[in-house]
Amino acid sequence: MHAPRRLASRTADWGNCLAASALVEDDVIRSRQQGGRGAPVLSTPWLGPDGMSRMANVIAYRDFEPSVRLKETIAVSPDGTQVAYVDDAQGHFNLAVRPLSSGEARHLTSYVDSSVRYAAWHPDGRSLLYMADSAGDERYQLYLVDAAGGPPTPLTQSPGAGFWPAFGDPFSPDGKLLAYAGNDRSPGDQDVLLRDLATGEVRRVYAGGGRVYAGDWSPDGTRLTMVEWRGAGTDRVVHVLSIEDGRVTQLTPPGSSATYDPGPWLPDGSGILVMSDFERDVMGLGVLDAVTGQLTWLDTPDHEVEAVALSRDGGVLAWLVNVDGASQLRARNLITGNDLPMPELPAGWASELRITPDGQQLVMLISTATRPQNVLAVDLASGDMRWVTDARPLADRSTLVDPLLVHYPARNDRQVSALLYRPRTSVERTPVVLAIHGGPPMQERPYYSNDGLFQCLVSNGIAVFAPNVRGSSGYGLEYRRTVNRDWGGVDLEDLDDAVRYLKSQPWVDPTRIGLYGRSYGGFGVLSCVSRLPEHDWAAAVAWCAPSNLVTFTRAQPPTWRTQVAIMIGDPETDAEFLMSRSPVTYADQITAPMFLIQGANDTRVPKEESEQMVTRLRERGVDVRYDVYPNEGHMFGNRENQTKARSDAVEFLLAHLAPSS
Repeated sequence: MHAPRRLASRTADWGNCLAASALVEDDVIRSRQQGGRGAPVLSTPWLGPDGMSRMANVIAYRDFEPSVRLKETIAVSPDGTQVAYVDDAQGHFNLAVRPLSSGEARHLTSYVDSSVRYAAWHPDGRSLLYMADSAGDERYQLYLVDAAGGPPTPLTQSPGAGFWPAFGDPFSPDGKLLAYAGNDRSPGDQDVLLRDLATGEVRRVYAGGGRVYAGDWSPDGTRLTMVEWRGAGTDRVVHVLSIEDGRVTQLTPPGSSATYDPGPWLPDGSGILVMSDFERDVMGLGVLDAVTGQLTWLDTPDHEVEAVALSRDGGVLAWLVNVDGASQLRARNLITGNDLPMPELPAGWASELRITPDGQQLVMLISTATRPQNVLAVDLASGDMRWVTDARPLADRSTLVDPLLVHYPARNDRQVSALLYRPRTSVERTPVVLAIHGGPPMQERPYYSNDGLFQCLVSNGIAVFAPNVRGSSGYGLEYRRTVNRDWGGVDLEDLDDAVRYLKSQPWVDPTRIGLYGRSYGGFGVLSCVSRLPEHDWAAAVAWCAPSNLVTFTRAQPPTWRTQVAIMIGDPETDAEFLMSRSPVTYADQITAPMFLIQGANDTRVPKEESEQMVTRLRERGVDVRYDVYPNEGHMFGNRENQTKARSDAVEFLLAHLAPSS
């Protein structure tokens, strides 16, 4: 299940836990290093369905993994000379800084069992804020570290709670206060807090209940936007909080069920940039009046606006538009009102858009189908683009393939978009992996998907077909909401139509179609093999996959309860319906060889979800492999664990899908 930095908790399904307890001990992957760190050990080689080895001529996944992985966060120093980001060059995700022009990276943290997920510079440029969890538990704590190096200073120390920096710059303009959200008072509510960085005093400025995040500071530091997540997460309300007296004013219309994602304030404090689908189906870009809440549109494209940045002086506005999955860059001079000529970005997915303090450069993260995620700088005057980081695979980029955007026919005369990766080989019939993205409000885009796993499969002669079924983001509010309270309904219909389309293609081998998915994508995999057995799936890989929607929804954290009830269903009042959509209900129909991967500390999809399915399958003698990583959560942080899990997934799929010759 996709979610921004959030706390998750779980309650165990004790009956299934006890039934599975014997098998879990055998399946936990031991680590080579003390304490569960490092690469897990595998003692059994992969064999094909006929017992013969299929690995003789395999191109290994390690050839395709990025030389370093970057997380989705960057920050430009106040003087514009350095960029901070998070990478796993040390084997785990840690905070790094490097010159924006040229030079080597310096790591300011060196965690081996925690993962850094965020970076922000203090306005004085001498320190940085970051957040980190422990062993994948996603209970993030906040830290301050000197930009020159040294031990970090913990700012929050509540292991049972989680904290999230403000969505905009978390520091007040004068650098004295830090804004963040946390559920330390009540597990089911997120409050907004301010910390005096000089005295350490913490003031709880909003404790009105609900799931609320801090947003952006006004230029004079007297006000702070807050974002309240209601409903299924697409209903977001913007408030303005007065720092002096704590008075809260709702800016967005009462009773409006629309998404509002606030960005920076205008320099004079009169308005707030906002991305919204108010009275639209797709996100546009506008300005909310900071007093009246009146919305004035700046750009209303036919495609989703997904990121916005404003220069310090307010003269240059830049934003990203998602056009069929590829990011398009736009910019405007707000003084003259003229649009600025922008270069065409490499066809891929850009995010974390920033403008340097001098207003001369744009800095962002971007990944393409053949290049892993890197930091890219764009000169606003010349349009020249320059890669600041150089994460790359070992494999020659010329051997990698770009996906083809296709639209396949679905029931009710609809068309569903998908990305098709086809091998360069000219065999008569090609095996295919149907890859299902997470979320559900996510989108398969032309980026280095799954850290090169798609490219590895393609280089080994297996095509990848990655659809954006109903419920995906990028295609408007109606499309995104269609799957609410219908998991395993319209989405499964689109997956059924996807495989029927594949089987109709003359180049596809209909007897060798496999499945791969993670999180919600894993739920899609389990739904396909259990509820669409007529397709005779050749093999399936499900990574942290919900199998029982009743136990899964019950295990979600208190702050998500309302959202989960709307997105999936209420486990108390909708139990019968949820069980009718749960893959575990149809486990007796599964015949495909299965591989389940799970983080032991996953708080979004607890390992009991995998154990229920594994128990049912093994009772029936179905071929199932189950790997549990002891010190990982939903998002694996250890580099060797990520490599191992993806390598094993590739080898499993190759063993069952590759030709026998």
